[in-house]
Amino acid sequence: MQKKLIITLIWVVLLALNCQKKDTIYPAINDTAFDNGSNIIFPELDNQIIDDLELLGKLWGFLKYHHPEIGKGNYNWDYELFRVLPDYLKVTDKKQRDQLLLSWINKYGEIPVCKRGKKTSKKVFIKPDLSWIENSDADNALKDKVKEIYQNRHQGRHYYISMTPMVGNPKFNNENLYSNMPFPDEGFRLLALYRYWNTINYFFPYKYMTDKNWDDVLKEYIPIFINVKDELEYELAVAQLIGEICDTHGFLLEFDQIQKIKGNKDAPFVVKFIENKLVVTDYFKPELAEKAKLQKGDIITHISGKPVEKIVDSLKKYYPASNEAARLRNMAHNLLRSNSSIIDIKYISDGQSKESTLKLYNSYYLNMEEYWNKGVDEKCYKLLDDNIGYITLKAIKNDDIKEIKNSFKNTKGIIIDIRNYPSTFVPFKLGTYFLKKRTPFVKFTIGSVNNPGQFRFTGPLYISKSKNYYQGKLVVLVNEDTQSQAEYTAMAFKASPNTTIMGSTTAGADGNVSIISLPGGLKTYISGIGIYYPDGTKTQRVGIVPDIYIEPTIEGIKSGRDELLEKAIEFINK
Repeated sequence: MQKKLIITLIWVVLLALNCQKKDTIYPAINDTAFDNGSNIIFPELDNQIIDDLELLGKLWGFLKYHHPEIGKGNYNWDYELFRVLPDYLKVTDKKQRDQLLLSWINKYGEIPVCKRGKKTSKKVFIKPDLSWIENSDADNALKDKVKEIYQNRHQGRHYYISMTPMVGNPKFNNENLYSNMPFPDEGFRLLALYRYWNTINYFFPYKYMTDKNWDDVLKEYIPIFINVKDELEYELAVAQLIGEICDTHGFLLEFDQIQKIKGNKDAPFVVKFIENKLVVTDYFKPELAEKAKLQKGDIITHISGKPVEKIVDSLKKYYPASNEAARLRNMAHNLLRSNSSIIDIKYISDGQSKESTLKLYNSYYLNMEEYWNKGVDEKCYKLLDDNIGYITLKAIKNDDIKEIKNSFKNTKGIIIDIRNYPSTFVPFKLGTYFLKKRTPFVKFTIGSVNNPGQFRFTGPLYISKSKNYYQGKLVVLVNEDTQSQAEYTAMAFKASPNTTIMGSTTAGADGNVSIISLPGGLKTYISGIGIYYPDGTKTQRVGIVPDIYIEPTIEGIKSGRDELLEKAIEFINK
């Protein structure tokens, strides 16, 4: 009893302290010097200036997450960049540059020696990487200063970064969107690049899986961000930068100009890439089929005179994705959008090449939102022929799970369809139904506020056993629409020895998301924690690998068949 009372008192004190800290007025908040613009004008860029700006960007980000005074919220670190840049752009040689950078660092006071142990454990999955300073042409005094700050880096509560309770994905705090400047000036655009690059560098769990070496990306994008001419070019530059992390979760949430050029009108039918061809798969409004003339299974080859393949190649860099399946999924939604009311297309129907001037419609007229949400309010489970249970997670609710277990306990097999995003989180509540013993199914990597760039594995998560576990076959259906929570749920079902994953490549973007805010009112996501199988097998970019690989065919689309569902039924009946 006394122990419980002591624990309760501790929690009360911690809660009170936390509330008190939330009310703290940080000096950084009161710095409004550059609210209306950075006043930075860059000279014509040459290789040396770009190299110097690369070094500054990496040093700026390092100080942001490591320097004790910045971690305490004593400085608006965005605006400190604008204070140092004018003099920095005037330096004429490396010696002058490094002396200025040392003076800049010293401006924020002596670094107190931290007596707490800060060595990185040998057991961590990813260690912080300071090779950027070692590999730079900075002098030894500057390199030693960086090492000194790292050894005595900020610990504990941080003004700019925290980790969410329980889950552990990063939360980027006190990051101003600067929404009052849709097209930020040159200084703010460089700030956007610095902010995003360093966020990924220290807190993206999959940085080591990008196509490019992340260390090289900053230098490549400095001239791109500084030289963009308008709001649209800026949004496209940000979209292209986001694409470098190869994460389907990484997409722009706010992008006015890109939306405008995509257009507000669309074709009356749904298209997907089937057998690497852009294929009509359904109609938003079936009554428009006769007027549009195209049938399910028709292949669109040209849009506005351009081959579909060339359009895809030209737009790829603006569609962030973990893999090609997810990228083509996202691109298909936009390829027929336009600001015009008509669009010329060429297509193949029943082996015949045809041309058409296609009428486009506003999305509200097509009831597109209603189409994509079709089935959400319907019953999520049913009994198929041959005594096989079928469940779609698109419509599942917690109250359904008990009835599913009762209704399907004597079936020969169950099919769980996750070619969708689950409406309810069910890995544990439904996953336990298929296990006769407690089983691990996932483990995470999480970052560190106290040691930015470090990622460690957590212990595995387990699904509990069930006394009356299901003993028939379980088939889980997946495809490119299986993303994030859907992939996580498939991993949970895979823990059962009677499970067969069937379908095609999933989106390869697992893990809770974190929001990144960028100047110009832009927002984007990243996968905030690393998701792995208990043996360390990765899921990011790879997705949930099917045991039986099967994709829909154009012939199947023409005849209105769900070939994947048919294969699952056939498999269970065998």
